[in-house]
Amino acid sequence: MEQLILPLKRYAQFEGRANRREYWMFQLFLLLVSVVLMMPVIAALVTQSNALGIASVALFVVFWLATFVPVIAVTVRRLHDCNQSGWLYLLAFVPFGGLVIFVFSLLPGTPEQNQYGPVPPEFG
Repeated sequence: MEQLILPLKRYAQFEGRANRREYWMFQLFLLLVSVVLMMPVIAALVTQSNALGIASVALFVVFWLATFVPVIAVTVRRLHDCNQSGWLYLLAFVPFGGLVIFVFSLLPGTPEQNQYGPVPPEFG
């Protein structure tokens, strides 16, 4: 469980490196929480309950606002692990630029220390 929320503990830490496991486990955490938060929206659509739908969407928006900085931070650290500048993250705001970030998130990190720090520890 700790692996899922490690980037939340490193909330705004843009220095250092994040291995693939840390990055993808956090993405899994975001997906699972998003699915759970959106279930009441689907229930509200079926039952036509506006109050439930609005409350669920508001909770979903609050969750994404709270995790916005950690998502950027862990992605920047993941780019650092591939020996790339964190400024490369700005490609996410260009059409299809996110594909470049996606490819770097799949690549293995630099096996030795690089300019962004030592090899991140694997969790057990």
